Amino acid sequence: MTTEGVFSLGDLALRRGGVIPDAKLAWRTHGTLNAARDNVVLYPTSYGAHSSELTWLVGPDGILDPTRWFIVQPDMFGNGVSSSPSNTPDWPALVTAWDNVGAQRRLLAEVFGVERLHAVYGWSMGAQQAYHWAAAFPDAVARVVVNCGSARTAVHNQVFLRSLIAVLEAAPEYLGNGHFSAPPLKAFRAFGRIYATMALSQDFYRANLHLTALGAPDLETFLRTDWEERFGRRYAGDLLCQLRSWDAGDIADGGDLGTALASIRARVLLMPGETDLYFRVADNAAEMAHLKHGELKPIPSLWGHRAGNPVVQPVDAAFIRAAVRDFFG
Repeated sequence: MTTEGVFSLGDLALRRGGVIPDAKLAWRTHGTLNAARDNVVLYPTSYGAHSSELTWLVGPDGILDPTRWFIVQPDMFGNGVSSSPSNTPDWPALVTAWDNVGAQRRLLAEVFGVERLHAVYGWSMGAQQAYHWAAAFPDAVARVVVNCGSARTAVHNQVFLRSLIAVLEAAPEYLGNGHFSAPPLKAFRAFGRIYATMALSQDFYRANLHLTALGAPDLETFLRTDWEERFGRRYAGDLLCQLRSWDAGDIADGGDLGTALASIRARVLLMPGETDLYFRVADNAAEMAHLKHGELKPIPSLWGHRAGNPVVQPVDAAFIRAAVRDFFG
């Protein structure tokens, strides 16, 4: 059974200052909440994605089984479904993962009467939210799956993100405050090509998988259809605000990262992609030294960051499915 709705939060005060006026959090669920309310798996969205686009891994034979778990998918602020620059004129300067998980906790308590989660499962920015859940609410979640994510956005990752921010802000259509007068088509072209350098690995391109696995006739077509046009379907201000959220990702909120990691009581499954250029195995390996209950299981794949969202990669999907089902018990 699948349901969906929108949760009204009122004027939402933010961790770094500012307010989302009349904030709305869209959500989608799969499965049935049991009488004990202890079968809940939270599945946050990733960069630029809508919850409806991430349901591919939900199913009896999928990574998340709705016949066993009650799966709640909250749409992240800024994705164009929940409150975002595209639907909120007076948009604040920065909405963080802290703001997202705080709103999600209210959603679970006030709409579903849920106080404790069996797990949070997230990929990419969803993985950042999973980590923030474990840090923010140590008694409210039993386990988290950090699939291609990290506790703090690495400096190299920030260099990439700030190049994308600079491209969007340089567009003549940019009005400031997260808003654009029209779709910045030339900026989208540059944005997609920069993104394609990091989302997939050098090994992926060396093996010509953009042609053989994804079916593009040539590199230029691949860059246009898989990247430029895909991002061009989004409001540029939404992409910009989520870049800023990603850049600011930090479970220590500027403090000591080791101390923040050590405070986590949940079991943590770290699943970096072996060739991911955003969230590297080395980042998660360094975090392991501070976690009380951590497990590191890299995804053996050439698909870079996309190894963690293997819509068309059955081998990677099978690896994640086996690891997650074992971890969930």
